[in-house]
Amino acid sequence: MLTVAALYHFTRFADPAALKAPLARVACAHGVRGTLLLAPEGINGTIAGTRQGIDAVLAHIRALPGCDGLEWKESPAETMPFGKMKVRLKREIVTMGQPDVDPTASVGHYVEPGDWNALISAPDVAVIDTRNDYEVAIGSFAGAVDPGTRSFRDFPGWWQANAHRFAGKRVAMFCTGGIRCEKSTNWLLSQGVSDVFHLKGGILKYLEDVPESDSLWQGECFVFDGRVSLTHGLQPGRHGLCHACRCPLAPEDRVRPEYEEGVSCHRCLGEYDEADRNRFRERQRQIAAGELKFEGNSPSSEG
Repeated sequence: MLTVAALYHFTRFADPAALKAPLARVACAHGVRGTLLLAPEGINGTIAGTRQGIDAVLAHIRALPGCDGLEWKESPAETMPFGKMKVRLKREIVTMGQPDVDPTASVGHYVEPGDWNALISAPDVAVIDTRNDYEVAIGSFAGAVDPGTRSFRDFPGWWQANAHRFAGKRVAMFCTGGIRCEKSTNWLLSQGVSDVFHLKGGILKYLEDVPESDSLWQGECFVFDGRVSLTHGLQPGRHGLCHACRCPLAPEDRVRPEYEEGVSCHRCLGEYDEADRNRFRERQRQIAAGELKFEGNSPSSEG
């Protein structure tokens, strides 16, 4: 059994590029795979490996400037959910496109998973899912507002257009692991919204801690690795992935006539031309032949 660790930490890195190669060396030396993003605002990513390997990489990260308080979430995987190890430099570890956002300055009120149900059941609370539309499509909290955003960069515009809907309400926000809420709650505070709350540890921590019998979660949680989705107890879900558009697919989606493994699904059939599809078919042939490893999803939008 392998260990998957999802992590993020906001801190100021003076020279992220100098951290890249040593971090990659430690991960590769211990057989750890996945993707880690480095930016001036911190680190974000998901990695998988043996217990010893994960511990080695986490120890290295905790020794980076300002990272001694690093927190992460773990879940098991029977097979390696990543094809290789990548350490990438980015402008932001989760892209919101708001240069004045600073989660190290202020964020909303953290809510422990055990207290989340009571908060979101209160009549004066608006519950907002900050994830992308394809993530929300396979699962969310009962009654949560879906902004319908294609990327996190779209969230500020959505809020500005819809803020009037939440006048007089407390706002409770959630995402996969917590990183998007660090930024979105800081941004809402700057917009004059004072009663802002967010789920500590995100959906993953809620699914780990809250018994299914008590849960208000409906469906599955999309994750940014080869497992695609998780359910209560962080058990693997039933969703697969369209390797063309990277959207999650339920079993019934994979028997639709528009679906061709590695090439298309009902969501993206019209988005690519025949040249693209032929390229996807060749990639899928190489994956099937073992010549190419599927790399899973980039965690750049994880949160």
